[in-house]
Amino acid sequence: MSFRRKKGAKFARVRRSPGVIVGTRLKVADNSGAKEVMVIGVPGLKTRLRRIPFATVGDLVVVTVKKGNAELVGQIMYAVVVRQKKPFRRPDGTWVAFEDNACVIVTPEGMPKGTEIRGPVAKEAAERWSGISNLATIIV
Repeated sequence: MSFRRKKGAKFARVRRSPGVIVGTRLKVADNSGAKEVMVIGVPGLKTRLRRIPFATVGDLVVVTVKKGNAELVGQIMYAVVVRQKKPFRRPDGTWVAFEDNACVIVTPEGMPKGTEIRGPVAKEAAERWSGISNLATIIV
């Protein structure tokens, strides 16, 4: 009997304050060539009928590239949210908020497409995605 290793996030989604919804434009924090993306979906999210899908730090989202290299504009890709403006609460009681909403472009398996990540990365995203934690220079 062969066992396949699960690819992607190390553990499931955790309930936090949603800071990113479908239609939100995110800054790209890596050097994959995209500069700005727009969220068009949140895979795996089950919610009420007609409620706008939401995501938070550490969640995988489906995005379309709005600004960046000419060959990337219009492409549909996966990304992981690494920063959000809306404050969210950690289990120890502290509240965390960042200056901007940002993401890292990843493959469907969760490995980053870029080779470096600019700016801070939330601890929640780094714990959940090992590929992102390897590239991150600042984890907050």
